[in-house]
Amino acid sequence: MAANRSALIALTALAPISWGSTYAVTTELLPPDRPLFTAAMRALPAGLLLLALARVLPRGVWWGKAAVLGALNIGAFFPLLFLSAYRLPGGMAAVVGSIGPLFVAGLSALLLGDRPTLRTLLTGIAAALGVSLVVLRAAGALDPVGVLAALASTASMSTGTVLTKRWGRPDGVGPLALTAWQLTAGGLLIVPVALLVEGAPPALDGRAVGGYLYLALANTAVAYWLWFRGIGRLTATQVTFLGPLSPLTAALIGWTALGQTLTPVQLAGMALAFGATVFGQLKPRTAAVVTAEPFSNSERIARKDSMDVTVPALRR
Repeated sequence: MAANRSALIALTALAPISWGSTYAVTTELLPPDRPLFTAAMRALPAGLLLLALARVLPRGVWWGKAAVLGALNIGAFFPLLFLSAYRLPGGMAAVVGSIGPLFVAGLSALLLGDRPTLRTLLTGIAAALGVSLVVLRAAGALDPVGVLAALASTASMSTGTVLTKRWGRPDGVGPLALTAWQLTAGGLLIVPVALLVEGAPPALDGRAVGGYLYLALANTAVAYWLWFRGIGRLTATQVTFLGPLSPLTAALIGWTALGQTLTPVQLAGMALAFGATVFGQLKPRTAAVVTAEPFSNSERIARKDSMDVTVPALRR
């Protein structure tokens, strides 16, 4: 069981690690100043591809739930994240994003009934501090629009993570279909906004096509499938504590591939943030055991009736 759980955490961690490459791909391969077009190219092709593979459409109330999750996790998150990154200096957007575990801890208490522990809060603060040491640079006054966009993007993704955990999945629907619904819904929200704000799509050369293919396939389709799969099998707090791996990966790519330097303070911050990420995956002794496969709604009810046991990590 421990080996299966470690493998699950490792696979889920591939998502934020992949997202850490987004900045390098965007700056080195893609047309400049087209954040909304890039967001649309990430989300919609990936969603349609997964939808074709899953061959399952939402039914009943899940049309509305898929739209809400798609808006929170993709449709609002992507544009707000790009907006904050463009308007804030020195990695401040990543610092604001690193407080996601604290957002999730609070929302989990409200929506899942999981009260945050002092251990969780201190670990979240340590992760945010570590990321701050890695990405912050000396800067002047902060752009208030950028700060609000960064906070809104973090709140949007955190809310989507907790609601994904709360609502689970319909009976007979796997994480591939759930991911497809959200990416498609989010992409459909972004496309008209991109056309209104940025106009017609830019001309693409071979480097840009390769960059968009990477973002749509590995960075989005595969990464978000692993992410939502992890949300279904781990606690919301465990999943969100993997988030700091994204800015850490971006810093490592900048150092190894883009010729950037890392100071001793940044190295100390990386160690602190990585340590908080690992510590966030350790289960308290009182935590319930999460099975390798999450239960559907009907399976969970049947299991509760037969065992008279409620597993907090599997509440929706």
